[in-house]
Amino acid sequence: MIRAVIANMAAQCFAQPGDKCAIIDLSGDARADVTFDRLQEMTDGIARTLAALVSPGDRVGVLLGQTPWCAASHLAIWKIGAISVPLFKLFKHDALASRIKDAGIDLVLTDAEGAALLGDLAIPIIASEIGVSGDPVPFADATADTPAVLIYTSGTTGTPKGALHGHGVLAGHLPGVALSHDDLGQQGDCIWTPADWAWIGGLFDVLMPGLAIGVPVVAARMPKFSVEDCLKIISQGAVKNVFFPPTALRMLRATDARISGLRSVASGGEPLGAEMLDWGRTALGVTVNEFYGQTECNMVVSSCAARFATPPGYMGRAVPGFDVQVIDDAGRPTPEEGDIAVRRGAPSMMLEYWQRPAETAAKFRGDWMLTGDRGVREGADIRFIGRDDDVITSAGYRIGPAEIEDCLMTHPDVATVGVVGKPDALRTQIVKAYVVRKPGASVTEDALQAYVKDRLATYSYPREITFLEALPMTVTGKVIRKALKARAEQEAAS
Repeated sequence: MIRAVIANMAAQCFAQPGDKCAIIDLSGDARADVTFDRLQEMTDGIARTLAALVSPGDRVGVLLGQTPWCAASHLAIWKIGAISVPLFKLFKHDALASRIKDAGIDLVLTDAEGAALLGDLAIPIIASEIGVSGDPVPFADATADTPAVLIYTSGTTGTPKGALHGHGVLAGHLPGVALSHDDLGQQGDCIWTPADWAWIGGLFDVLMPGLAIGVPVVAARMPKFSVEDCLKIISQGAVKNVFFPPTALRMLRATDARISGLRSVASGGEPLGAEMLDWGRTALGVTVNEFYGQTECNMVVSSCAARFATPPGYMGRAVPGFDVQVIDDAGRPTPEEGDIAVRRGAPSMMLEYWQRPAETAAKFRGDWMLTGDRGVREGADIRFIGRDDDVITSAGYRIGPAEIEDCLMTHPDVATVGVVGKPDALRTQIVKAYVVRKPGASVTEDALQAYVKDRLATYSYPREITFLEALPMTVTGKVIRKALKARAEQEAAS
């Protein structure tokens, strides 16, 4: 399906008056308001440097936190027709290496901290040290299907896959973002999220839509979520609209935090439940709007308290422009429980999994992209039942077990391993590993936890490890993950 022609995505983010505030920067020692003119200068400076080093279609990494330079880096890459690849500061060597190698990245826009993390994996370019003076850089021609950004999934099955999106992905996010914030763009709106801009939730649920709509976006450093820092950022930035991952909401609730002056709060990643929504109305002064999507096709379902009531237990309705159905095994919409699916050609849908045609094809059932989740549709409302894959949802992160298993299997004392999610009241799930040691080995839980922390991401290490004599296996030698999940659930209940 050929989607409509659209301008370069970076141009959409510079459609506001130049003297208007684009980003409220709280990442330094003092607040600094960055206008669209200033952001354009920063973007053009990076674009001029990159234009001499890369060609359209080349992949360029961005290893930066919530700073204006992160925004300018992505915008510059898109402006010259290259493909940006968000990278996360909490990634360790192996996690960075796998993504850099798979994407074929030679250059990474970063800062001194990021350069140290990279080592010899790629050539670091310190974004903030690039000069901003010079002639404006033209926007490269682009359509909705011209590749623009490569965002890696959590690696639910096998290693993480790169979801390649075109320049249409930003326009595809705008209806859902506006809906989840009760029509974002009202007078006085100002948006922030504690979610890192390396993830689709930070980059395309907040940062780029805020720029495109003309709502100031707050940039703030928060290496680890804390209620105190959260309240301070909201106050200093005069934030009116927040995307809170569910775990952040749970931490606010655990401290009995109260926030006044908000106009909208959106949340996505996992269901909140009626009790949490009731708490939000009291503590935050708004009805939290839940939304639903994934890296491959985001912002496809949303609630919107300002427009319609969502029944308890349901996550909302299909966003305008998206056909979201619950389908059966034959690919037909069904009133019964089935697979949540999005019709092919949706405006925020990926172009493909990067260099994985077989896995791209397997993502679809006829004209429907499978989300991997189960649900029920009643009228316009969709209820989430559960995940059809083995992904672990922990503290708002979707964590694939395969990458953790692969890491643990490289330890000289580990014979085999199975990783599952164990139910947890605060984080939804924690990463739980069942490990079989090699004969004579005596490696400890602490040692294996440190081993994973040093190689992957600090949020994805197994918080619990149980040593077994053997794992449950099929006759073909595959770990029976269902049995491990049942064991973890029993442990959590006891």
